[in-house]
Amino acid sequence: MVSIQDIYEDGTYARINPNWHAEDSPWKAGQVLRMLEKHHLAPRSVAEIGCGAGEILHALGERLVGDCEIHGFDIAPAAIAMARRRQTGRLQFHEQDLLETERFFDLLLVIDVVEHVPNYLEFLERCRQRARYKIYHIPLEIHVSSVLRGRVTSARKSVGHIHYFSAESALATLEDTGHRIIDHAFTPGAVALAALHPSLKRTVANLGRRMVSWVSEPISSRLFGGSSLLVLTQ
Repeated sequence: MVSIQDIYEDGTYARINPNWHAEDSPWKAGQVLRMLEKHHLAPRSVAEIGCGAGEILHALGERLVGDCEIHGFDIAPAAIAMARRRQTGRLQFHEQDLLETERFFDLLLVIDVVEHVPNYLEFLERCRQRARYKIYHIPLEIHVSSVLRGRVTSARKSVGHIHYFSAESALATLEDTGHRIIDHAFTPGAVALAALHPSLKRTVANLGRRMVSWVSEPISSRLFGGSSLLVLTQ
């Protein structure tokens, strides 16, 4: 039986998700850039842990100015093989666990990774020590709709999520692991990426999300889900 810890290295995850969600990456990169621009941050070195096929870093590399060096780290051979097709002088990919190195960066990206890691508290404590600034993107899968429908764990088999968060628990977890939270924002992926993942169920759910989000994005997320939390920390 394949364990949840092995699916990234033995090819199981790649078979289930052969494109490593690359189609969503430009939008995610845009969320990161918006947070950096809001706080006037211009990092000279950027790393992403769990970079997958590297498309977020590729999109960032096209828009970050100056001589910023960019590094992607992932333990999945299939992901790094795809990412290295995009490798350039300033953009490098490593089949390696960043946390097993002593490297330090201006900015560390942890985009849709925390929910996959068995010991996520230790993981976050170690991430905190690898960069001056950290940006986390964490799916919010605990909401009224998922609880009522018994669907909190629906992403367990399809994409390997083994931990589930609300906005409050995500922020509390980061604080508990020594992070100083600078800013956070809700990112409505279900609505923003609907054209890339069309389905009748999503279309119906997005009606409620859109209506409530006009009043409050946090309330929409708490009721209907479909959002993640983007958090800038030190």
